[in-house]
Amino acid sequence: MSLTFRPAVSADAAAVLAFWSTSAEDSHRPSDSAAAVERLVESDPDALLLALDGDEIVGTVVAGWDGWRCHLYRLAVAPDRRRLGIGRELIRRAEARFVALGGTRADAMVLDDNELAHPAWAAAGYTRQAEWSRWVKPV
Repeated sequence: MSLTFRPAVSADAAAVLAFWSTSAEDSHRPSDSAAAVERLVESDPDALLLALDGDEIVGTVVAGWDGWRCHLYRLAVAPDRRRLGIGRELIRRAEARFVALGGTRADAMVLDDNELAHPAWAAAGYTRQAEWSRWVKPV
């Protein structure tokens, strides 16, 4: 396996959505769309990081930076490629991006019932912050 890592481009939107449909946790979230992926790539070209094996997407993470805080979303690794270090490398690259931008702390959006993801985040040094709750409102 020879992996490459790069930011997504607009032309990747359909492939990213297909990858997420088989590799990402999708409960409790709004529906994704190609237009939303394209807007993300347009507004922050380095935010959506891809891990590729040839032309095949095998991992993703969104490393969102709003100029103030560092946020991680959509860490996903192809089911047949898990436990090979792909997620760890995506997180490492996202954190390097944050440091280069001046970020000092990253948070990861992880569903409480996504128990498959908890060990991966813990292995990367993240801990659940009990003092906070996420409040949401559709707009």
